[in-house]
Amino acid sequence: MSGKNKTKQIQAVALSYEASKQMAPKVVAKGKGNVANNIIEKAKKHQVPIQEDPSLVELLSQLQINEAIPEQLYDAVAEVFAFIYSVDHQHSKS
Repeated sequence: MSGKNKTKQIQAVALSYEASKQMAPKVVAKGKGNVANNIIEKAKKHQVPIQEDPSLVELLSQLQINEAIPEQLYDAVAEVFAFIYSVDHQHSKS
C-alpha cells in the first residue's frame, strides 16, 4: 500500500441534443484534467447548466465525439436533461 494520496483526475463530458434533428443526444466534447476544466469553464461562461454525476461521466467518456448515446443510457441522460430544463425554467422566471 502506497503512502501517496492519489486523487482522481477530473473528467467532463458535454452533450448536445436537438430533438428535431437527432434521435438521441450526442457527445460533443469530453476530456480529463485541463481539458475537463476548459469544458466546465466554457459551460459556465455560456451559462450552460452543469450536473455532477461521476458514474455517468465515466460511461459517457467511453463514447467518441459526435457519437449518439446508446439506448442503455437514455434514462440516465434524460435525468440530466430534466435537470437542465428545471434550471432553465427557474432562470426564465427570475
